[in-house]
Amino acid sequence: MRALYRMGQGLRALTTGLLPVDDAQAERILSPELYALYRRMRRSERQHSLRVLRDLRAAGHGDPDLWVAALLHDVGKSRAPFGVAAKTLVVLARAVAPETVRRWGSGSARGWRGPFAVSVQHPVWGAAMVAEAGGSPRAVELIARHQETLDGPPQTETDRLLLALQAVDDAS
Repeated sequence: MRALYRMGQGLRALTTGLLPVDDAQAERILSPELYALYRRMRRSERQHSLRVLRDLRAAGHGDPDLWVAALLHDVGKSRAPFGVAAKTLVVLARAVAPETVRRWGSGSARGWRGPFAVSVQHPVWGAAMVAEAGGSPRAVELIARHQETLDGPPQTETDRLLLALQAVDDAS
């Protein structure tokens, strides 16, 4: 069921990628250095990030670090972009063989394993990019951990923000 949902996301990315993006909100929230990173993302990824931000704000989340993480959690994908067909393959493979995807994704982002590497490693890549551009330590941590599964209930405020980010990201 999750794979079907993710395929629907891929189809939405195809169609929304043709629409203009209102980046003004991101520009108001992000520093010029972070906004430059945001602009490196594909149009569909920026639209996704803006939806994540919108939904977090609608749910009452006003933490600036969470907003930065919402806008930049996928920026690591800009290091080695790949298309919707490859993304669909990764989603289907993850649904059937998640350990294999993790193994294939641990190497270089080149060749046929490239999309798997981007899928697995983009949180760490994005966190490093945001840290280098002057992002706050908590925003960097949220980005680095946005695909992490907590081993129990949240223990810190950062854990609670992470769960909020994940819930909205997964639904968007």
